[in-house]
Parts: sequence; structure tokens; C-alpha cells
Amino acid sequence: MRSQTIDPATIGKILIRAVNWLGDAVMTTPAIGTVREFFPTARITLLATPLVAEMFTPHPWVDELLVYDRNGRHRGIGGRLRLAAELKACAFDLAIILPNSFDSALVPWLAGIPRRLGLRSDGRGMLLTHGVPQEERRLTGHQTGYYLAILDYLGIVATPRSQYLCTTPDEDWVNASLLQNGGILPGDFVIGINPGATYGSAKRWYPDRFAAVADMLAKRWGAKVIVTGGPGETEIASDIVGAMSSPCMNLAGKTGVRGLMAAIKRCNIFITNDSGPMHIAAAFGVPLVAIFGSTDNMTTYPLAEHALVVRQKVDCAPCMKRECPTDHCCMTAVTPAMVIEAAERLKEQIDVHGSILSVPNPESRTPNQS
Repeated sequence: MRSQTIDPATIGKILIRAVNWLGDAVMTTPAIGTVREFFPTARITLLATPLVAEMFTPHPWVDELLVYDRNGRHRGIGGRLRLAAELKACAFDLAIILPNSFDSALVPWLAGIPRRLGLRSDGRGMLLTHGVPQEERRLTGHQTGYYLAILDYLGIVATPRSQYLCTTPDEDWVNASLLQNGGILPGDFVIGINPGATYGSAKRWYPDRFAAVADMLAKRWGAKVIVTGGPGETEIASDIVGAMSSPCMNLAGKTGVRGLMAAIKRCNIFITNDSGPMHIAAAFGVPLVAIFGSTDNMTTYPLAEHALVVRQKVDCAPCMKRECPTDHCCMTAVTPAMVIEAAERLKEQIDVHGSILSVPNPESRTPNQS
């Protein structure tokens, strides 16, 4: 049942409290776009952790970024009070709280934001002026629908839209230069390999299997390979590069979030665990093969036109655990042959070569381009 809507004419400044994981943040973008359309004249500020804030710097649906430094200046009780004071000074009219935690609703309440919208979860209903019942959290489809359902309950609706991220032309040129220095030219077919998953090792397939898949496909397709990952995934990436006989460029830990986005966007096919980079690839429309084990592929599958999920049904999955307490059978059951077959099917379905014609060539820049 839909609650009474919030009149857009009464809202000048909106705070959106972002979720904390990159992949989840990608899945909130349709909701952010809905807020942008429903409140066309409002100034929208996104409060986000440093990594998520970087992903939205820039983003056309967000006017301003505020960084929630929970490991630094906003750490602990004193830090939360400091953050509340910073938000109070901004005089927001409405806070839309996308995470479900008590803490994420407490700070807007302390800041005195007069309208506070969010799910009545984690005992925080008393902190919300516009609380959405828990039943709205029940999904029959993708997780993007959950964030939209929260808004819909309060009458905040707009034209349906897809997940959306963007990079700047300069970021694309910097990435093209980086790849060219590694021997990957603008006309090359690029396979992206993403072996990490920040949530925990239960979501990770094995480096030797990623290497086997990348080697086989690189040879069959005459492709170049890049391995992506964060600072904590450099060892896994190095293991893959070391196990391959084909040339492979290791970008793990060598780019920030914006550089990672540009690198993923450049790929012609992306092979990945269930992870933030998987959702980034989906948002850019990169054809991808996603390997699922411990997590629920029914709600967090890659929401893209050209995406295939590879998984093996086992009794204990999805368990949603960070670390496997038994034999990791959900992942050991996925073989390189299965992933290769999925990649071949994906390549047959799409004209992937057409997507590389607009790849920037760093050598073609004119002198006045910075």
C-alpha cells in the first residue's frame, strides 16, 4: 500500500545516504535517478564512504558528494556527532536513507533533517518520519527493485531507468594510454578477468581456473587479457598472471575506483566473481560471465542485456557466508570448461567486435587536449 507522497515543491535540498559496498551502490542508481526526476529542482547530495563517493565523482544525477569517513574523522560516537553537525549546517529538507542499519538513520536524526525516509529495520523506526514497512523489502526480482520499492511506497516514482555509471573522456584516455603502454592497442579485443570479491573468500573462484579460462579464450580469439582488482587482491591477480602462457596485463591495485571503471568499460568481455566490478561491468553494458557460489544469483545477478551466470546447484548454496565452513563445493563444482562454454555462447550472441571501434587512441589526441 502506497503512503502519501512528499510534495516536490517543498523540497530544495536532499541528502541520499548511500550504501557502503560498490556493487550495492551500482544497484541503487535506478533509485537515485528516480529521485533526480521526481525532484527536478532539488539539489541532491550523496553521503558515501570514500570508495563509493569516488564511483559517483562525477555522476549526472548527483550535485554534490559528502564523504563519510567512518575510519577517520567520523569514527566512533564523537565522529558521528561531528558528521551530524556537518549535515545540520547544510540544512537539508529530506534525507533518503538507503542502508538498513540503525547507524545510517541515527546521523540524519541527530542532524535534525525534518523528513527522513527509509526502511523500518534494525529497530530504527523511531528515527524516521517516513518509515517504510519491512514487507516492502521482500523481493520478487532484482535488488534494484528493493530500493525502488522504498521510494514507490512514498509515491516517489519516475520513468523506469537502468543502472547507470559514467567515466569522463580524460579518464578513458588515461586508461587507453595505460593499456597501450602494456601492449594493448585500441583495436584489440580485450578480455577482463576479475578474480576478487571484497565480501569474502566464499565468493571467489580459483586463480588457476581463471588463468586456464583466460589462456584458452585468448588463444582462440586472439585476444588480450587484463586482470582487475583492488589493493587486497594483488596476490590473487599475480597468481593468475604467473599461471598464464598468454600475455596478460595486471591492473590489480594499480588504479583507483575511477581507473577501475574505465578499465572495465574498455573490456569486450568480462569474466568475474559476484562482486562490485561485476555490477560496474553490467552498468556499462559490458558483456560478462559471472560465477556464483555462496551468494543469491536470483537477486544480485548482473543486470545487463548480455550476461550469463555460471553456477552449480548444491544443497548449501546460497549460504551468504563470507568464508566457507566446509568444502567450498559451490565453487569447486564450477569447472573452467563451464565458464569457457558460457563465454563462447556469449560471444556468439553479440557483435562484440563492433564495440571496440570507438575505443580512444591516446596517440590521436590534439595538443590542446589535457
